[in-house]
Amino acid sequence: MAERNLIEQLDGAIDALLAGRPEIASLDPELAAILVIAADLRDLADPRFKSRLLAELIPAKQEEKMPTVTTARPDVIPYFVVKGASDMIAFLEEAFGAEEQARFAAPGGGIMHAEVRLGDSLVELGDASEQYPPMNFGIHLYVRDADAVYRSALRAGATSVREPVDQFYGDREATVKDQWGNQWYIATHQAAGQPIRPGYRSITPFLHPRGADRLIDFVKETFGAQTIEEPYKTPDGLIAHAAMRVGNALIEVGETHGEWKPMPANLHIYVDDVDATYAQALRAGAKSEREPRDEPYGERVAGVTDPFGNMWWIAKPLVQK
Repeated sequence: MAERNLIEQLDGAIDALLAGRPEIASLDPELAAILVIAADLRDLADPRFKSRLLAELIPAKQEEKMPTVTTARPDVIPYFVVKGASDMIAFLEEAFGAEEQARFAAPGGGIMHAEVRLGDSLVELGDASEQYPPMNFGIHLYVRDADAVYRSALRAGATSVREPVDQFYGDREATVKDQWGNQWYIATHQAAGQPIRPGYRSITPFLHPRGADRLIDFVKETFGAQTIEEPYKTPDGLIAHAAMRVGNALIEVGETHGEWKPMPANLHIYVDDVDATYAQALRAGAKSEREPRDEPYGERVAGVTDPFGNMWWIAKPLVQK
């Protein structure tokens, strides 16, 4: 049999590496050296690289629970800090059909960082610590069948806050609270012939501050957000709902009132210039949690807490792909 050409060997080597069974000894020496380097890179703690490898290994599936669309990584990602991150991953899988993409152990045990895909979106999570205590917040989740997912969430251990009901804005919506105190607004859009409201993603963080108008001003001033629809107000003038676009993602805001109490969020947000955005956040009233610095996992990151208690991890990849 004629020897395979180098391109065929390289294709086969990459497939073997992704499958976790590289056959280096049988390769051309130059390709073998490249594969050794690639294997070393694969083992680095770089969430983006790990996620890309895992994406090759996990076949695309049509989920009944989550409408899946292949899109770019969201510019705003909710970050859950909880006690029992591994249990929360299991809950997300059982309740919402989520798929774990990456998991990195903390030196003292538990999860330092994990990424889970829900539909066209990501959530990140890690175990709480003395430095980073638990936080819970609201998430707007679009699914194919709000009633079915509501029941699934209850079976997975969530408690009902509001049973499914048709809303005047074209969504069928229910609310549950998970075991960690997070509120999930489970919705199916009914008016446009698709389960996700046009312009939205599967997941949108929903912030409940005291002073929604001032938080909206902060997000606009700091991150250049733009409102995508006229805010809906209650009869007494409070902003019950507003949506802002930040990059390729949305952030929703609703004033605390009645049963809706303040729930400061923890958000990972990608920007073009970390240093400039960090400085702008401080000018807009935020408090510094971490000055900008390059992290070993391949991002430049800064951290701030806004005047409403939300934590923003401002990031940019060090190497653009």
